[in-house]
Amino acid sequence: MSQWRPDLLQHAARVLLWGMLLLIAATAANVAGIHLAGSLDSWRQWLKSHTDHFLIWRLLLYAGTAWGWLWMRRRVLAREPGGKAQPRLLRAEIATVLAVAAMEISQFVQAG
Repeated sequence: MSQWRPDLLQHAARVLLWGMLLLIAATAANVAGIHLAGSLDSWRQWLKSHTDHFLIWRLLLYAGTAWGWLWMRRRVLAREPGGKAQPRLLRAEIATVLAVAAMEISQFVQAG
């Protein structure tokens, strides 16, 4: 059985903290949007009318993330010769593409 290392516990705590902060920020953005739009229905209508803008934003984020991933991937492969990193990176890439595809498909299913 593996032991919990203090550095691993600290890392987990940081990840949890960042997740909580992100959740709080998303909630605050929605509450502010509802307040500025005047009602929940107005906020939903505003979000629906700006769907194309959000799609473009997400595509730009995906492109920037992919560029950063490729940059990091080259560095990892150069640092770890012998091909040991290749399967790990490929699994991460497949999982990421599947997760992003599932999120985007769910957006279209909800809208349709």
